Amino acid sequence: MKAGDRLPDLERQIELSDMVAYGAATWDWHRLHYDPEHARRFGMRAPVVDGQMLGALLAEQVVRALGSHAQITRLYYRNRSPVHAGDRIVCEAAVDKTDGRKIFIEQTIRVGDSVVVAPAGAEVRWPHP
Repeated sequence: MKAGDRLPDLERQIELSDMVAYGAATWDWHRLHYDPEHARRFGMRAPVVDGQMLGALLAEQVVRALGSHAQITRLYYRNRSPVHAGDRIVCEAAVDKTDGRKIFIEQTIRVGDSVVVAPAGAEVRWPHP
């Protein structure tokens, strides 16, 4: 991998059932993540995807692209706007630079034409040249 190389996009349709499963796995039962009526009371058009779920998808993108030998040593991201149940997200990524055995990756998440997560990225210890 070298600077400028793009990682394959990770595309995912996030359904309410995915959000409920994620909430069960993480013991996060905030009603904003699964109750449509509760979300509407707060001005949302649908339940809001847990921000940590978006971070997990960014990590998944890196591991799928680099393989299970890739060790993420740092993952960072900033949620810029809500992602809702039913949204289709696209995680995009490119190598920013490499430094010996580390790869520095810049990432974003989009819903349609809107960037919903940025800045984002990962530092990865990767044992291959």
